[in-house]
Amino acid sequence: MTTFVIAVDGPSGSGKSSTARGVAQRLGLAYLDTGAMYRAMTWALLQRGTDLTDADAIARDAEDVVIVSGTDPSDPTIEADGTDVALPIRSSEVTGSVSLVAAVPHVRELLVQLQRSTIAAAEQGIVVEGRDIGSTVAPDATVKVFLVADAAARAARRTAELGGADAAATQEALARRDHIDSTRTSSPLAKAPDAVEIDGTHHTLEEVVDQVVALVEQVREPR
Repeated sequence: MTTFVIAVDGPSGSGKSSTARGVAQRLGLAYLDTGAMYRAMTWALLQRGTDLTDADAIARDAEDVVIVSGTDPSDPTIEADGTDVALPIRSSEVTGSVSLVAAVPHVRELLVQLQRSTIAAAEQGIVVEGRDIGSTVAPDATVKVFLVADAAARAARRTAELGGADAAATQEALARRDHIDSTRTSSPLAKAPDAVEIDGTHHTLEEVVDQVVALVEQVREPR
């Protein structure tokens, strides 16, 4: 992979999206939210009435879903089958179902291929966030970050995103999502061996962005 890639991985609620967008804006790079792609696929399958307890049905129906991701960090967009789904993919129905869809190997094959095509088209470089970027999607990424935060901080962030949902219930939901994501057979959530772990629990977003940018500047410095 010849594109300059910054991979930002980590569990739900760790601050990946805000961090990745902040880094992309700071450095003038493109941005790709791969989690939104899995959510868009989930939304499309729900619209089609696909049985999400049937992996074969998911794999079959996912074949002709058309997903288009914008890469402008100031205004990231996501479409599924020609529909703007930036808001619908954040619904509780999609949130509760996305792990089932993301665990299907053929779905991952389809979306990883799309993600790699998007990365290759980003001539200026790109910040890509997800759960398997450094390990699977872009194993040759120039900079790899694994972003974490403690359970309470993650739940608080996600609760705020959801407009004041119950924090305890949100924390339980995140724990279930972590278990599914880290134990699936296809591209599980995992820290790449050469990734730098950053714990954002006690740092502001700006401070975390500063840390990632500092890592990038280290590898960009002339030798």
